[in-house]
Amino acid sequence: MARAIHVFRSPDRFVSGTVGEPGDRTFYVQAVHDGRIISVLVEKQQVAILADRIDALLDEVGRRFGTPIPPATGEVDDLQPLATPIDAEFRVGTMGLGWDAGENSVVVELLAATEEALDESIVLDDRDDGPDALRVFLSTDAARRFAARAEAIVSAGRPPCPLCAEPLDPDGHLCVRTNGYKREPLALEPYDLGDDDLGDNPGDDLGGGSDDGRG
Repeated sequence: MARAIHVFRSPDRFVSGTVGEPGDRTFYVQAVHDGRIISVLVEKQQVAILADRIDALLDEVGRRFGTPIPPATGEVDDLQPLATPIDAEFRVGTMGLGWDAGENSVVVELLAATEEALDESIVLDDRDDGPDALRVFLSTDAARRFAARAEAIVSAGRPPCPLCAEPLDPDGHLCVRTNGYKREPLALEPYDLGDDDLGDNPGDDLGGGSDDGRG
């Protein structure tokens, strides 16, 4: 059976998105144009890597070729959910990224997972003997917007544990830093500190604090 390569040039929309609640989310990448919808299943880490590589590619293109490139931004202008119906064409195994200098476009290719090792030369190639693929051509603005939304989607999941940085579950967390025991909140009675209870330096480190921004 011949492979299917779903090509989108200047899609109306190209975004990552999720279905489900934090801790049980399914990640997708979706391309939409003129009512045509193609969705593919991805892993959370793949979304994060793709966003990072797109930003890095755009920065490199601007540096090497002097091409006007919009700056990276954390602002997301598309907060809408994925278009329906969400019927995954395939699960992504390999991702490819390129630059079309003639069109000033970022080319994103997502290839279906295969049981056999994939010959990397198949990426961005139209040969018949390869996995199905989603190939999308993006303007530099659209590529930056995809990266910004992807980063926001990835970071919108469960908050990290302040001890081990692993995601916190709503019903508890088995933290490797506490030997796998669930940490329960302590019930503290109010206590009035008088002047005699303060040490010589009230600003001394009391332990347990963190300034790494993950608290």
